[in-house]
Amino acid sequence: MMLKLKIKLFIALLFFAGTLQAQVNQYQYKRTINEVSSTWHNIELPAQVFKNLAPGFEDIRIYGFNGKDTIEVPYLIKQRSSQTSQKEILFNLINKSNNQNGYYFTLQASKTSTINQIDLSFKQNNFDWKATLEGSNNGTEWFTILKDYRILSIKNKDTDYQFTKLNFSDAAYSYFRIQVKSPELPTLLAAKTLLIDTVKGLYQDVKYSGFELKNDNKTKQSIIEVTLANAVPISFVKINAQSDFDFYRPIKIELATDSFKTDKGIQYNFTDVYNGVISSLENPEFNFKNTISSRLRITIENYDNRPLRLNPIQLKGNVYDLVARFDNPKLNYALYYGNNKAASPDYDIARFENKIPSNPSALSIGNEEKNPSYNTIVTAQPLFSNKNWLWALMVVIIALLGWFSYKMLKN
Repeated sequence: MMLKLKIKLFIALLFFAGTLQAQVNQYQYKRTINEVSSTWHNIELPAQVFKNLAPGFEDIRIYGFNGKDTIEVPYLIKQRSSQTSQKEILFNLINKSNNQNGYYFTLQASKTSTINQIDLSFKQNNFDWKATLEGSNNGTEWFTILKDYRILSIKNKDTDYQFTKLNFSDAAYSYFRIQVKSPELPTLLAAKTLLIDTVKGLYQDVKYSGFELKNDNKTKQSIIEVTLANAVPISFVKINAQSDFDFYRPIKIELATDSFKTDKGIQYNFTDVYNGVISSLENPEFNFKNTISSRLRITIENYDNRPLRLNPIQLKGNVYDLVARFDNPKLNYALYYGNNKAASPDYDIARFENKIPSNPSALSIGNEEKNPSYNTIVTAQPLFSNKNWLWALMVVIIALLGWFSYKMLKN
């Protein structure tokens, strides 16, 4: 029985080695990984990698080599995007009053608490008011936090827009008083007091090779087409929009997902990544989910207004990291990619993220190079490419069968 088990293990090892070699052959590109010195390391993916990656990063592999031995390294992909959390701090509306200077609403907390946003909700749909925010710990001495802060609401058949959030630096008071300058009595329905905590992610600037602006009088739209040299992650757009008057207009941001050839040239399929409003009241900065693309389209609805003056835009994308476990730091390692048919790997470390060190040391990777063992046509590899191995195995099997037959006849 022990002999049979050894033969099975020997055949399995030969098959496994052939399978690993076939896996490496399926990737078009490789990058050398330098200075592996411990078990856990962090690898930042450079922007040049993304043009040859599968859309969902399914084809990333890390292999280590020691002679004929090949080891696949488990990893996790980390996206260093901004993380925002909000906590509602309960305040009670204790007073409503007014004088010749405006209408006042006072909020009181059960204990002194820190907040940095008050989200106001009014019964009125169309207004343009100024608000002043003050804080106090005794209800007598007041300190100005915001002064003449514009709040606005527009609702009609074309627009449904509100800007009624008071944003300010962290402030800790027992009382907050909101003064609204309005020609009519503002009907305050709710005042949600919040503490917004944002941990900023890591971004890298994205340079573009083409910028084209078209103001279409027929559709009453301004359309910006931006082209990049290569496909890279994009998650942030800042638009330098200028006008002689206040403005608030719907905006749509689209990224190209793929392209196809037609008689009229190359056409692109776009997907929406952001729908909202560009306004003179808010910073024209737009965040959305990190998306790999080489082409961007921005559409602004002007309606019957003059087009905005739009200058070149700013693009950024979040950085992607690989957190990898190198069980044998002494091996030579390389990063492989460029296989659209690859399936996403399933590693055990994905189920034990809490055991991964929080700050693994960073590794550098080399320049992109063609994988010398890549086969454009991947065929099933025979278990034994050398016929001598096949004949030897047949002799062993015949000998084993004869020996077992002899033992049975003897018994």
